[in-house]
Amino acid sequence: VPPQPPRPCEDYWWEWKHCRGLRYAFHHYYAHGELPACGRWKEDYEACRAWERDRSAAAAKVPLPGGRTGLTVRWEPKHAPVWRLRKSPPPDWYLPLDQDKPN
Repeated sequence: VPPQPPRPCEDYWWEWKHCRGLRYAFHHYYAHGELPACGRWKEDYEACRAWERDRSAAAAKVPLPGGRTGLTVRWEPKHAPVWRLRKSPPPDWYLPLDQDKPN
């Protein structure tokens, strides 16, 4: 059985509709100098529906840029965190800030 899609199929449909919208197209053209390529969202939606319909192995093999397959993509961080995450707040978190003190 091929792996389950990482997102619900409605997410792919919404992204495709959003990508085709006039406002998004204008913004994308302004920012990148070209119209957005929205066909990928439609292909992902159709592959997701095919997987839901008959657990199609072909639906899991839709290639993505970079060689990974469409329905097996998981989010992976590309960079290490900039700072350490705290487990609890600092002990003096409730005190006022030193904004009025001269340096």
